[in-house]
Amino acid sequence: MALSWTVFDLARAVQTQACSAREAVEESFRRLESHDPNIGAFLSHDRVRSLRRALVVDGAVSRGEWVGPLAGVPVAVKDNLCASFGLTTCGSRILESFRSTYDAHVVERLESAGAIVIGKTNLDEFAMGSSCEHSAFFPTRNPWDATRVAGGSSGGSAAAVAARIVPAAMGSDTGGSIRLPASFCGVTGLKPAYGRVSRYGLVAFASSLDQIGPITTDARDAALVLSVIAGHDARDSTSVKAPVPDYVSSLEESPHSVRVGLSEEYFAEGLGDSVRRAVMEGVEHLRRDGAEIVYIHLPHMKYATACYYLIASSEASSNLARFDGVHYGYRTESPQDMFELYTGTRGEGFGKEVKRRIMLGTFALSSGYYDAYYLKALKVRTLIQRDFDRAFEQVDVIASPVAPTTAFGLGEKSRDPLAMYLSDIYTISANLAGLCAISVPCGFDDRGMPIGLQLMGRAFGEEKLLAVAHRYQSLTNHHRQAPASMADDTSTKRL
Repeated sequence: MALSWTVFDLARAVQTQACSAREAVEESFRRLESHDPNIGAFLSHDRVRSLRRALVVDGAVSRGEWVGPLAGVPVAVKDNLCASFGLTTCGSRILESFRSTYDAHVVERLESAGAIVIGKTNLDEFAMGSSCEHSAFFPTRNPWDATRVAGGSSGGSAAAVAARIVPAAMGSDTGGSIRLPASFCGVTGLKPAYGRVSRYGLVAFASSLDQIGPITTDARDAALVLSVIAGHDARDSTSVKAPVPDYVSSLEESPHSVRVGLSEEYFAEGLGDSVRRAVMEGVEHLRRDGAEIVYIHLPHMKYATACYYLIASSEASSNLARFDGVHYGYRTESPQDMFELYTGTRGEGFGKEVKRRIMLGTFALSSGYYDAYYLKALKVRTLIQRDFDRAFEQVDVIASPVAPTTAFGLGEKSRDPLAMYLSDIYTISANLAGLCAISVPCGFDDRGMPIGLQLMGRAFGEEKLLAVAHRYQSLTNHHRQAPASMADDTSTKRL
C-alpha cells in the first residue's frame, strides 16, 4: 500500500502493521544517502542503532503492545540537543568530539513515545545565525535550490524534513531559528511558548529566549509531536507546571470565528513584494473562511531587533563562558599559563559569529555600560510584551511574514552581519514576549522558492494556534509540495 510520509500516518501504519518500523528507517536512510550529500542536513547519523531500535518497536507491535504515538517514526534532532549516543557538537570546533553522558528531555520523550532518532542535524554554531552557513563543518543547502541557504539556525532540521528524509525533526528557536528555516524550506515550524517544553539538555544560547519545538510537513504532525514533548520537567526551572491540552483533538474544533490581527509594523519598508503578496493571500484565505481581520498596533516593534541582540548576546556571553578548555571540549595545545589556555582555546575553538556575539554581550554587561544597554533592553522587552498583551485582548492570533525575503544565496550576506540579523526582524518579538508562533507554507516567489506565513498566539495558546494553522492548511496545498530535486517519491512511498 502507498503510505503518506507524515508522522501521523506513518505511526498509525506501523502500529497497525501496514508497514514496519524497519522499513520506515530503511527508507529514511535510503533518502539520506541519496539526497544529503547535496544539502548537508546531517552532522551525524547511526544506521545500526536506528535499525536495532526499529526491531524493538516491531517486536512490541507484533505482540500487540502499544508502543506510543510516534511508533517507528524516524526523526532527527538538532545537534545542540544532548544525546548519549554519538556526538553533540553544536556545530562548533570547540565541541567537535564531545559526547554527552545523558539525553535531553525531548530526546527521552521522543524515544519513549516510539520514535527512532536516526541522527543529529546541522546548525549555525551554537545556534547563532540565520542561514546555517556558520556551522564550523559545512553549510546546509536549501533542498529547493542548492545555491541558496536553508535558513538558520535549525537549517539542518528544516532541510531534512523538506527533503523528506525524516517526517519530523527537532529544532531550537531563540529569535526565529525554527520558523525562519521552516519558511525558507517550505515546511511547518512551531515555536512553543517559553516554558512549554523543557530545555533540559539543550546547550544554552540565550536562556530567557531559547525554546525547543518541532519541524514537520504540516500542523497536524506538529500538534502530535508537541503533545509528546510538552509538559513540566523538574530538571528545568523554567519549565511551567501547566496542563498539556490534547493538541491533536483540538485541531478539529472549528476556528471559523477566529480573530486574526494584522499590524502595520510587520508590513513596513523592506518587505519583498512576493512575500507581502503571498502572506496577504494567506490572510485572505482565512477571511473567506470566516475569520475576522482586526488591525492592531504594536508601537514598540521598531525596537525589537536592537533589544533582542543586546539581550541574546549578553546571555550568550555568560552561557559560553563555560567553554574554557578546562572541563570539556577543545583545548589549545601547550598553553604556557591559564591566560593562554583560556584565550587560545576560545580563539581557536569559536567561529567568527560566535566571537562577535560574545564580544557584544560582554561589552553590554561590562561596568559602566550595563545600565545603558542591557538594563535598558530589558525595559524595552517589557514594553514589547505589554504591546502583545493589549493586542491579544482584541485578537486570537496575529498574522505576519516570517522573513522579509525568501531564501537568499549562499554567501550573499556573509560579510554583512546587520543584513543577516534583519532576516529575523519579524520573528524575534515572539521570543522576547514568550509567545507561541508557527510558520506555515503560504506560497512561492517567482523563482519557485517557498514563503512562510507566521501565526503568533498568546503564551500557552498553542491549542488555538495549531487549530488555526491546521484550518489554513485544509484550505491550501502549499505544505504538500516538495522540492522537484527530491521528488522521486516524496509525497508517498511504497513501504
